[in-house]
Parts: sequence; C-alpha cells; structure tokens
Amino acid sequence: MKKWKVVVTDWEYEDLSYEKEVLHHDKIEFIPAQCRTEEEVIDACRSADALINQYAPISAKVIAALENCKVITRYGVGVNTIDLEAAAEKGICVANVPDYCKDEVADHALALLLSWTRKVTLANQYVKSGKWDFNLTKPIYRLRGRVLGLVGFGMIPQSLAEKVKPLGLQVIAYDPYVTEEVAEEKGVKLVTLDELCQQADIISVHAPLTKSTQGMISRGQFEQMKRDALIINTSRGPVIDEAALIEALSKGSIAGAALDVLEEEPIGSDHPLLSMENVILTPHVAWYSEESAVEMRSKAAMGVVDVLLHGEYPKYLVNKQVKNKVQLKDNQPKNRYAALVK
Repeated sequence: MKKWKVVVTDWEYEDLSYEKEVLHHDKIEFIPAQCRTEEEVIDACRSADALINQYAPISAKVIAALENCKVITRYGVGVNTIDLEAAAEKGICVANVPDYCKDEVADHALALLLSWTRKVTLANQYVKSGKWDFNLTKPIYRLRGRVLGLVGFGMIPQSLAEKVKPLGLQVIAYDPYVTEEVAEEKGVKLVTLDELCQQADIISVHAPLTKSTQGMISRGQFEQMKRDALIINTSRGPVIDEAALIEALSKGSIAGAALDVLEEEPIGSDHPLLSMENVILTPHVAWYSEESAVEMRSKAAMGVVDVLLHGEYPKYLVNKQVKNKVQLKDNQPKNRYAALVK
C-alpha cells in the first residue's frame, strides 16, 4: 500500500509527539528532518507529499524540485519562509496557523505597553541596583485618553483593541485590507499610516512580513511620531527599519521601544539596543504559552490531514490562488480542529 510521505523540514521542540499523534495513520509515513539550506530541503523533501515547515527556506528553487508535494503547512502565522506564488503555480496548497496565539500575542503587547508606560522594568532595575527613588522613572503619563495606533488590524490587534478598552485608550488603526464596517464594529477608527504616526502616543505593530511591509516603519515614519511616543513590535522584526529605529531613539525623536522581535535573532551581544534604558526586549516569546504551543503544532499537522486524507483544501489556506490549479473539496474541519484546542 502506497503511503503519503510527510516531512517536517525543521523544528526546535523537544520532540514531535503532537505532530505524530495527529498524523498517526497507516497511510502516512512521518519523516523528521533538520534542514537549514535549500539543498538540504531538496534532498530531504524531493519525493515528499507534504511538508511541515518552521524556518528552513522553501524558495522557488526548492518548490521546483518537489516532485509530489501537495501541501506545505507552516508552524505559526507568518509564511515568509515560503514562496507562495511558486507554490500556487505548482498546485501546492500553503497553510499556516493564524489563530493559535491570538490571546498570547495580544496579552504580550499589552504587557509591554503597561511595563513601558508605567516604567515597571526600569523601576525594577533601579530598585535592584539600590536606588529607591520614583523620580528616576519620570516622566510617567496617565494612560486614559491617550491614543493607541495599531499597524495592522487582523485577529491579534483586534483582540488587543478589545483588551485596552477598560484602560480608557482611544484606538486607531492602519490596515488597507480592512473595511470601515469591520473597524466601526470594533470601535476603532481607520486612518492612513501617516495619520497614525502623527496621532498615536503608543504604536503597536502587527503587520505580517511581506515584500510590501519590510521596512514600512522607517525614518519617514519616525520623523512624524510624537517625541514621547512608544513603539511596540510583536509581529516580525524587519517590518521596522532597525537602523532608523536606533537613530530615532538615540536622537530622542521618540521616547522608547518595546520589542519582542528583531531584524536578526538572537540579538548580538554588542547590539546598541541592549544598552538603551528606554528599550524593553523580550526573546520572540509573545506567541508562547503551553497551550498555544500544542495548538500550533497540532493544527499545522492537521492541515496536512485535510489535504492528504480528506481531499480538502486546508482550513487555513494562505495562497488561495492555488484553487485555479488544483481542485479539492471545501474544508469541513469543525470537529476535527475543535479537538486540538486545549
């Protein structure tokens, strides 16, 4: 009996037990790999029917070499490791897991917002160094009535907007793909990116990393921001031009930054952001909780099951143009996916 070959291109978990549980089927051969380069992916995946991907490059070159692949799923929300157009052209479905950490990332952005605006991290550092003096944390401003600007208004920033309502923050958002009706329903005003930079006291970045969003927050945007503005990033590091951010922080063009993601990760030991008191850094942890990690891994595997075992488009299909190349059934995974949410 022919078996579907499913390859995990790379992973950073202790094991692959959750993936194996979802993919445990007599028609599936499960193959773990640890690829880093295009060549390694091609060698491991040339004859695979499905890939589960974390960081390994799934470029146009890799996709051209795939002989049998029908679906590629990616751990997490971003799909910047995968050439979506090349996959669609070859009739390969690409899926992600956009909802596994909605609360976690929104909560982390809120935690960074509160920690920076209330100077919690800075005050902690002073107290532990023997300095008991609230004057060292000045200035601290009242949150109520201030303006939070959301760059991107998808699932996660919509959750954040809901969470900050009790704090009395006004919320505006920039997202060219969201309608006025959706924003109005959420009690948020849509503005241009320039208007957001000019009006917001706190800016929280939630845009996916694409060719059009890379470096979208750069020198021109920082020059428009208020001098007491805070910028938060829990999306992808390269959405912010890091050199321009460092320049803005050094010149005092903005007041501070709270970053969970950077252009290069992990951060280098001599990175200028490490020595800045007005910067909070966390190690790309916004997505994480015990529950979200299980949900992400299980749902990534379930996207493979949708295609190979049920002949359906994956629930979280990203490259929808693939429907012009391959005909599958519409997805009916309600009960299938519900069991994966812990």
